[in-house]
Amino acid sequence: MQAFNNLFFREDIMKFRMWIICIAMILMQACAGIPRYVVDVDSINSPGAETKNRYVLAPGEKDINSENLQFKEYAAYVERALSAKGFVKANDYADANIAIYLSYGIGDPQEHQYIYSYPVWGQTGYVTSYNYVSVDNNGNYRVVETYTPTYGIIDNDIYSGTITTYRRFIILDALDLAASKTTDKPIQLWQTTITSIGANGDLRLAFPVMLGAAKEYIGTNTGKKVSVTLIENDKRVLDIKGIEPE
Repeated sequence: MQAFNNLFFREDIMKFRMWIICIAMILMQACAGIPRYVVDVDSINSPGAETKNRYVLAPGEKDINSENLQFKEYAAYVERALSAKGFVKANDYADANIAIYLSYGIGDPQEHQYIYSYPVWGQTGYVTSYNYVSVDNNGNYRVVETYTPTYGIIDNDIYSGTITTYRRFIILDALDLAASKTTDKPIQLWQTTITSIGANGDLRLAFPVMLGAAKEYIGTNTGKKVSVTLIENDKRVLDIKGIEPE
């Protein structure tokens, strides 16, 4: 009887561990196949900002000029986002009422230690029951004890590792050109800051995703930091890339 119970006990342990492994593999495959981005957007504006929409777009970093190939690629994404928000690209500064400065970057890789555990299922003991069995016609009985094994969590398997993440950012800073001319100093009209932390260290890949998440908030006042979760083939991202959904 004990050997019989032990056999089922070992089978239960194997089934439980296989279940854990299968679930883990499914989750890893899902994460690998469809990367998800969590994007934080923090936008603020001044009163009347929405009335000024004719813009020129320029680099926000002094070491980057408008002919820089990377800037031109990112600027094309930004222009699509601005167009969807009702902004109109001006021919030059004289034709514009706002100047939008684009800054972007990615931080150094950061390593993070993690640790997690999952429960080990096993036999925790027995439940004893007593049965009275008639053994003859004279009413004589004998007691038969039955031991039923009980199961539960008996331990935890511990796993640990290291994950590398990157902090990515995009800043759109809009200046009021007319007001800046009259005061002879830059007058900020609005600013939209977009940040994301993740395992992807390729800003060219992350940029349109981050902008797709932030598009509806550009030039507005969010009142607080807003978090948006989306994937690379989200329609908002495809719109930024200029790709028609299939």
